[in-house]
Amino acid sequence: MKIVVYEAEKRAMIEAQIAEEKKLKDEKELEIKRLRDLQERAADRQAEIDALRQKRAFEENERNERAKEIAEAEKKRRQAKALDVARKRQFCEREEMLGQQAKLERDSFLRVIEEHKRAEEEERLIDEQKKMHLRNHADTIRSQIRDNAETGKQSRLDYLEEGRKVRQRLEDERLKVEGIKANKLNGLKDIGIEDKY
Repeated sequence: MKIVVYEAEKRAMIEAQIAEEKKLKDEKELEIKRLRDLQERAADRQAEIDALRQKRAFEENERNERAKEIAEAEKKRRQAKALDVARKRQFCEREEMLGQQAKLERDSFLRVIEEHKRAEEEERLIDEQKKMHLRNHADTIRSQIRDNAETGKQSRLDYLEEGRKVRQRLEDERLKVEGIKANKLNGLKDIGIEDKY
């Protein structure tokens, strides 16, 4: 009887031990499963954090790229504006220079025309004075001829000689005046002034 009880107790003890071991094994498996779940959740959380970081880094990179593009576009706009301002300034300076050059050429042309007119007026006055002088001289000679008509043949020869000299002087003066005028006209042609001026 004692043996049966002993066997029963032993069996119960073994069953209790097996049950305890099973319980420990089950608890261990549950703990492992819980730890795995925690690890998976942690991995998922880390993946989410990594994905969020990657997204933020991508967005930051996009913002930096957009800012860089905007800065580059602004730089190009400023450069284009500066170039446009420089072109306009250069155009205005060129226009001013051409205007000044045209004014200088016009003033020079007007000075030449004025000088030409002054020279013509001087020549006209000289010519008038010479003509008046010659008329006065001729009148004087005619008066002398009338006064000395009776001085004889020698006086007449003297008069004829004087008349020849006067005519020669008149011809010389005329040729001289024409030479001066021709030289002036040639000088004006050389600098590009037409005959009509």
